[in-house]
Amino acid sequence: MTILLQLRHCRLTFGRHDFGPFSLAIGPGERVALLGPSGAGKSSLLRLMAGELPPCAGTVSLAGRDLADWSPSLLARQRAVLPQSHHVAFGLRAELVIALGRIGRDDECSSGGIVLAAAKLAACEHLLARRIDTLSGGEAARVHLARIFAQLWETEAGLILVDEPLAALDPGLQHRLSHRLDRFAHERGHAVVAVLHDINHAVRHFDRLLLLQAGRLADDLPARALEGDRLRALYGLPFGRVQASDGQVAWLPAAAAPIRANGT
Repeated sequence: MTILLQLRHCRLTFGRHDFGPFSLAIGPGERVALLGPSGAGKSSLLRLMAGELPPCAGTVSLAGRDLADWSPSLLARQRAVLPQSHHVAFGLRAELVIALGRIGRDDECSSGGIVLAAAKLAACEHLLARRIDTLSGGEAARVHLARIFAQLWETEAGLILVDEPLAALDPGLQHRLSHRLDRFAHERGHAVVAVLHDINHAVRHFDRLLLLQAGRLADDLPARALEGDRLRALYGLPFGRVQASDGQVAWLPAAAAPIRANGT
């Protein structure tokens, strides 16, 4: 496999919390979902992949080059990050927020058209004149997804890192934009790595699952190989496998035991 992103024996430390070691490789065009309970280290691993958190041990390389050796402008042309929080310090118009993805490029003449095309792809062209601080969470999420599209519009074999990108959207928009993100990445050979809590979204839209538990990589498997025993070990409750009408597999957690009046 051609390697786009590689982690070798990487560790992170936050106070008394240790994460890792993480050793894995991701190739161009792969779709990888990070699954695990809250606090397992999913977002920390994503930030390590992005270069936002330097490892206290081990190395992270992008396209065969140590991530620390990339200049900010060149890195911005090769990888894009969509964090869980969409806060913007200033009340910029949505159009300008999307255009931030074009910073560092010298093709200003074509950037306006790319910003509009990216907004249409993210279904937010009607929001371009609105201030980002007046938008709902779902509207802001679409604007920032458009920023990712604009950033890697011309790039080939880039890296897209997203943290719960569609959580604030209704099911219809989640479905629609998931397919658009898939198509955008597939046409350009981009790898997509996403932190997710929605197991069924991960199984439907991703090829590979990285299962994290207590700051460690518990498993690395194809999405089609996911089993109830793995989910039970990961989340601490049983899951049932259901065949949907379209032939897709869905995983449903078992009903929780009722809470008694005394709280036990």
